[in-house]
Amino acid sequence: MSDIVNTEQAQAWNGPEGAHWARNQDRWNAVNEGFNEPLLDAAALTEECRVLDIGCGSGQTTRLAALRAPRGHALGLDLSGPMLAEARARAERDGLSHVAFEQGDAQVHPFESGAYDSALSRYGVMFFADPVAAFGNIGRALRPGGRLAFVCPAAAERNGWVEALSALSGLLPVGDLARPGLPGMFSLADPARIREVLTGAGFTGITVTESQAYGTWGSGAADAAEFLLGTGPGSHLMRQVDEATRVRARRALEDRLRAHETPDGTVRLLSTSWLVTADRPA
Repeated sequence: MSDIVNTEQAQAWNGPEGAHWARNQDRWNAVNEGFNEPLLDAAALTEECRVLDIGCGSGQTTRLAALRAPRGHALGLDLSGPMLAEARARAERDGLSHVAFEQGDAQVHPFESGAYDSALSRYGVMFFADPVAAFGNIGRALRPGGRLAFVCPAAAERNGWVEALSALSGLLPVGDLARPGLPGMFSLADPARIREVLTGAGFTGITVTESQAYGTWGSGAADAAEFLLGTGPGSHLMRQVDEATRVRARRALEDRLRAHETPDGTVRLLSTSWLVTADRPA
């Protein structure tokens, strides 16, 4: 693996958090896959496209990109060893010989200059310690005129899972769960910040468009509550309180999520994100 500058992120994604995402890749894809088609369309892939997937996780978007570029090549890059192991296994299972995965930090990874026609990311670009440097490095990996496309969350209050967790403020130390501007899920929630970062990284033709999709969080309110409190921010909050409070929080969240159950019993929550495109100058 190349040098790492985002060391805290590397520790998290190669520890329990990364292992959890690897074990639950199908569940996380069910949460996020509503953004796949808009993202792939925005990336303007061709049959011979050379595609770079940043923060590819367990590789669903990398594999989908490869299917759109059957005579090209797709490379998925991620910090997480556990998720990349799953990504490689899925690509082999699907017989995708023109897909590869590497472990590395996109902020400093030694990409070959101009090697890719398109770079894309589904929720993988919000965690850089220095986003201008990171996007600059990604831009150098694109050929002149190459396309960048990514999806990142809009304001926290416009995302159903954050609203659900924030409703537990009387039980859990929710605080500034979704404070924008810092490395983290909502670091690019402000479109002005997106434009500032990408302009600083040398991109042009920047577009920021709202995109919404419902994600499936569980097979019922109890299942969805358990899942939401078992990873990421939910897990962090639950570790800060005693067992009795955890039980009450889980029940309160289950009650809230019951209103989002569909007729077949699944829990679906609306996510609002920014679909961003930009170009490396020709």
